[in-house]
Amino acid sequence: MRALAAAGAVAMATCVLFTVPARAAVADEGMEKLFTFKDPKITESSGLAVSPTHADIYYTHNDSSASPTFYAVDGKGRTRATFQVRGAQARDWEAMAATKDPATGQATLWFADIGDNLNGAWPDVSIYRVVEPQTIKDATLPATRYRFRYADGGRNAEGIMINPKTGRLYVVSKEFSGSVYAAPKKLRTDKPNVLRKVTTAPLMATDAAYAPDGSSYVIRTYFSATLYRPSGEMISRVSMPALKQAESIAYTADGKYLLTGTEGPRSPVYRVTIPATARPATTPTPSPTAAARQAPAKDPGAASQAAVEAGATGLTAKDILIWIAAAATALGTITFIARRTR
Repeated sequence: MRALAAAGAVAMATCVLFTVPARAAVADEGMEKLFTFKDPKITESSGLAVSPTHADIYYTHNDSSASPTFYAVDGKGRTRATFQVRGAQARDWEAMAATKDPATGQATLWFADIGDNLNGAWPDVSIYRVVEPQTIKDATLPATRYRFRYADGGRNAEGIMINPKTGRLYVVSKEFSGSVYAAPKKLRTDKPNVLRKVTTAPLMATDAAYAPDGSSYVIRTYFSATLYRPSGEMISRVSMPALKQAESIAYTADGKYLLTGTEGPRSPVYRVTIPATARPATTPTPSPTAAARQAPAKDPGAASQAAVEAGATGLTAKDILIWIAAAATALGTITFIARRTR
């Protein structure tokens, strides 16, 4: 019981510190509120994705202890359809992704039941694959379940992303020292698929997404968002709006903006402009040296370890101070509880 109380204290203290906005909620340049979820059933929006085929449709789902349900919402925040996922459980849905299969062109939605607040309590985690519905109306959709385990032991995770060029799936762990894990190229349904670390991720990552053209990916944290090349090399940090609990991130269909959301009833979704320097060139003409350097880097982990260590954390001195304060408060809370339960 004391161990559970201590673990709960860590989670509670960390949550309290990281959910308090680091700055006042002001309308920063390049940020605008796109819509607010109007559906009273959307209370803990944890995953966010843009429909690959339906204009002005966004998908979301609730967090833990919910049913295997997701919602199609329009650009005004109105729920257009509610979908049940047959053959799925919702132990702790934390993320989703939407993409087109590079081999078949079929639009696909992925739902990640990967939350694990005890960092290894579950022997494996699950990610569900659902064919995107052709019509936006209430329905029950079948799912294909893929089970996963980490090669280096259980992890808590809240982010998944799919490389649109290769179709490969990645899981991003939510830890003080996070990692990006690659799934096997071909997923199997008859046994757990092994996730292997390919590069590092920022502190306490809450979501991730790949750009529609595969030129970059983004990892969201409680502090900000960081853009990376497919090699794992950092491109740029992007300031995010102050939110109660930053939970989700996605690219718009044109790749020019990031969408980010938070938990809570009637929670907002913001659109944030990606810096022009971080966008892919329309007709890239890399030099022979640059082309040779980038050619092998098709997926995270292909960059050198030096590049990874130099750019993967994406933290400022202020972020590090907040992290230290969080750790100190969590430790103090544990000590207090331990003394009270003697």
